[in-house]
Amino acid sequence: MSSSEEVGRALSLWGIEPGYWDIWGNYRQSRPEVRQAILRSLGVATDSEASLEEAVQSKLRQEWTSLAPPTLVVSENASTIPLAVPVGLAVAVMEVQWEDGTAAHYETPLEMPDPPEAIELDGRRYERRRASLPDRMPLGYHQLRVTAGDLSSECHLIVTPDRAWIPPSLEQGGRAAGLAIALYGLRSGRNWGCGDLADLERFIDWVAEELGADFVALNPLHAIHNRQPYNTSPYLPNSVFYRNPIYLDLERLDDFRLSRRAQMLFQDTETQGELAELRSSPLVEYERVYALKMRFLRLCFATFRMRCRAGARCRDSFAEYCRREGELLDRFATYSALEEWIHQKNPDIWIWPDWPAEYRDPESEAVVAFAQKHSTRVLFHKYVQWRLDEQLGAAQRRAIEKGLFIGLYHDLALATDSCGSDLWGHRSFFVTGCRVGSPPDDFSPQGQDWGFPPPSAERHREDGYRLFAESIRHNLRDGGALRIDHVMRFFRLFWIPDGEAAAGGTYVRADREDLVRILALESVRNKVLIVGEDLGTVEPEIRESLARFGILSYRLLYFEREGSGRYRAPESYPRQALVSLTTHDLATLAGFWLGRDIDARHKAGLLGSEEGYRAQLAAREADKQKMLDAFFEAGLLPNWFPRRAADVPELTGELHYAAIGFLARTPSMLMVVNQEDLTKETEQQNLPGSTWHYPNWRRKMKFSVEELNSSPQAHDFAAMFRDWLVKTGRKDLAG
Repeated sequence: MSSSEEVGRALSLWGIEPGYWDIWGNYRQSRPEVRQAILRSLGVATDSEASLEEAVQSKLRQEWTSLAPPTLVVSENASTIPLAVPVGLAVAVMEVQWEDGTAAHYETPLEMPDPPEAIELDGRRYERRRASLPDRMPLGYHQLRVTAGDLSSECHLIVTPDRAWIPPSLEQGGRAAGLAIALYGLRSGRNWGCGDLADLERFIDWVAEELGADFVALNPLHAIHNRQPYNTSPYLPNSVFYRNPIYLDLERLDDFRLSRRAQMLFQDTETQGELAELRSSPLVEYERVYALKMRFLRLCFATFRMRCRAGARCRDSFAEYCRREGELLDRFATYSALEEWIHQKNPDIWIWPDWPAEYRDPESEAVVAFAQKHSTRVLFHKYVQWRLDEQLGAAQRRAIEKGLFIGLYHDLALATDSCGSDLWGHRSFFVTGCRVGSPPDDFSPQGQDWGFPPPSAERHREDGYRLFAESIRHNLRDGGALRIDHVMRFFRLFWIPDGEAAAGGTYVRADREDLVRILALESVRNKVLIVGEDLGTVEPEIRESLARFGILSYRLLYFEREGSGRYRAPESYPRQALVSLTTHDLATLAGFWLGRDIDARHKAGLLGSEEGYRAQLAAREADKQKMLDAFFEAGLLPNWFPRRAADVPELTGELHYAAIGFLARTPSMLMVVNQEDLTKETEQQNLPGSTWHYPNWRRKMKFSVEELNSSPQAHDFAAMFRDWLVKTGRKDLAG
């Protein structure tokens, strides 16, 4: 076999695509050295034909010489599972330990599939056979032991539904609407410089009473390092499992009210001056807000510990939370305590790869000794997460009580900071030597390098997808809907080998069926609607698969075009989808009309040249005309309104009304309007590809929470939104 044939075989076995179709319809062949670099990152020796052939043979042995794979993910309606057996074995004994502790034990013939599958390895022939499953299988995470002849295998057996959960009212033809906010950007006269969970409850009240909406969509609430400008993105978190303490409302805590030291410090003139500065700042000052809240939280924690010694009832609730969270919380809290301790000892050390070597492994003797010696430090970080969990649960209950039948719509980031706690605590679940990104497109002509490592599919399979399931479970808790950022991750990711520019990567396939099925399982168990953000370079089969599993597509007005470039009519949008004007990474509607996003990219040096800047401005003028034409064709603008986009220099009230109406008219199950688009703000939350060039993830909303209820302009925006919901049947206010 030639070297090129062996490389092709290896690429297929490890799911590495030789090329891909870009957003312009061109096929891009990846370079051989890129493909080989990805193979090396997966532990495949590529230095010689012999070593590559041995790696391929080892991979095949792993697949064929064990009766069952490490994990089997099956439909609750499945009747058989595949097993790999040596020729001559025709019967297997199956022992299933169900999740609830009951068991099933039976013998089954091994049937040959059609067409048959077989392979010869090391002089022995193996066949793929099918073994029967019990007639009725409970959903959940079970254990299976298979015995055939003198061979035996144990594996995780995950039984899943065939579709994710969709609320019955939506399944029966209903349509819902919501408002999306950046929680950190909520302004109020009482918060500590960024939006918190008390502000969220007040915002929920306004949404329920003034808008008549069904949900509030939030940015990811993941824990981040809260350091400007590099560690403020909610989409590059320290941990996807735990949340950012800046969202806590400390004044609501009993421990705050009962702490004499906290009360004295809070009333101090210097503290009140700091709070006034942080509230009045036009941007969120992450480091200052975080430092201030952590200072007070330590005082609250001291009071909590005294209350526990006195037998306070909350002690049992905290203990139960810690027990339920288990090792995940142990590692996150240990990392958080270590990070503080090491940085205090050496202020020049900011990231765990620079820690003393003995602390870089969460299972090292030094880390275990640290956690024991500094158990109070570790416990403090568990306390903070417990309080966040309590307050977020209260916000969801408030939303449901107020009539928002979905309540909170959460967001699960794709990424995790390579210098964060998830990488420190669970490093074997990530691949070294590559980063994740995206290929070139209209908005990022050079491609995007997101700077974090890809997941190790093999390690996740070995572990029964435990961490993956936990990431879903933690983020759909305390909500009624969950957005999956870059849902294509379940199908493939764009890998960029170290040393390569973003445009030099290629796609690597994922365990698509397994991951989507586990997502559906968690959705059904928790009765949470799933939305998959499927923007960018998306193969048709990806959207077909998501639709089959009841996962809503994510459709933006900006991107929904016909082949000619015309905007699609509202009635042509898919039913099983969420529709919106834009996202945090794109121009607001008002900013789109003014070209503020193009100006920002130009100022940040992201467009390459003056020629590129002028070309984007010209393309924007053409897009504005097409959008105006679409609004006219939909009958959303009055006859007297200008027909030429060039005669409409900014987003007028009529255009604003037409855009919201365009979304409301679609048949799609969910419609969401970003707060910036409702209130006609011009600046977007994030400028992809920038760091210090732009105040990413720091912008506060135009109206404070108090002003939403008192400003005539805010009232008009709310009335317009509510009017469209009633007109289009998205909300029956009479009912």
